Amino acid sequence: MKKVLCILLTLSMVLAACSSGGSNSSSSPNTSGSPMPASNDKKIIIKLGHSSVETNFRHQAALKFKELVDQKSNGTMEVQVFPSEQLGSESAMLQSLVTNSIQATPVATGLFAKYYSNIGVIELPYLFENFEQAWKVLDGPVGKELAEPLTGKGIRIISYWENGFRQITNNKRPIEKPEDLKGVKIRTPEIPISLSVLKAMGANSVGMAFGELFPALEQNVVDGQENPLTNINASKFYEVQKYLSMTGHQYSPVPFAVSETFWKSLSADQQKIISDSGKEAGQMMRELVKQDDVKLKAELQAKGMLINEPDKKPFQEAVAPVYKEYESTYGKELIEKVRNAAKQ
Repeated sequence: MKKVLCILLTLSMVLAACSSGGSNSSSSPNTSGSPMPASNDKKIIIKLGHSSVETNFRHQAALKFKELVDQKSNGTMEVQVFPSEQLGSESAMLQSLVTNSIQATPVATGLFAKYYSNIGVIELPYLFENFEQAWKVLDGPVGKELAEPLTGKGIRIISYWENGFRQITNNKRPIEKPEDLKGVKIRTPEIPISLSVLKAMGANSVGMAFGELFPALEQNVVDGQENPLTNINASKFYEVQKYLSMTGHQYSPVPFAVSETFWKSLSADQQKIISDSGKEAGQMMRELVKQDDVKLKAELQAKGMLINEPDKKPFQEAVAPVYKEYESTYGKELIEKVRNAAKQ
């Protein structure tokens, strides 16, 4: 009799479990574009690290991404933003993305070349004449072609965030021609093509993490650096640099990427939230950088910098060997494809 009672009790427990087992399951996909409904599931935490100071547009874009993800997910996904290399250098953060130690980061294009060399083609000198040309390429088939192979390396580019065109600052002299860079020690990102470009222009190029740059300028470890105007202003390089030369030698986007491991752990709805939020934040950043480029020269001049606009032709001629150097890496066909896409 006891055995029969035990069997009946077991059956009743199984039936009870079956009747309640779907209460925490996911509902059908939300395709309306409205925020996801609240859920009792554990909140998804997304660590986003970047190298810029909090006054930089990159940080503003990161905060916009955080806001959009929170809004679109109805609070079920939380983005934690860590600026100023709190999670390591850009190179270290990209490696952390691969291992899913962090889930999102916008870093310099050239750093992605360690994982897929062809993406570095974007940073060839004087490749684009203006923002519109660059955006046309990055938002089109070429940009997609450059991003897709990275998913096999654990990195998924969501969108191409903005940084601007790179300009040279230093404490020695105005840079009017390549010869003026002789003997001038210029910091560049720790990216081979960046080092090659400044070397070809005549400088003594030195690779250094962005977080080390201000004290290096302050202590005269290097004479100068090169960055877009938005970075020069936000990082207050005008406090330790006298001359600003508008060379515009490289276009410098910052691809916004997430961990592929993290991406695959998400539902289709959650992936759409991340993708849409990353693109919207990137578009906001593009508009801010472009608008700022127009007014920042006057602001930096008011802050004491001496600004000159050299003829770019001698610099373009000086960096021609860089194209030859990197033809073996990217191939002539890809370089021409990018050039043609920009001019269409």
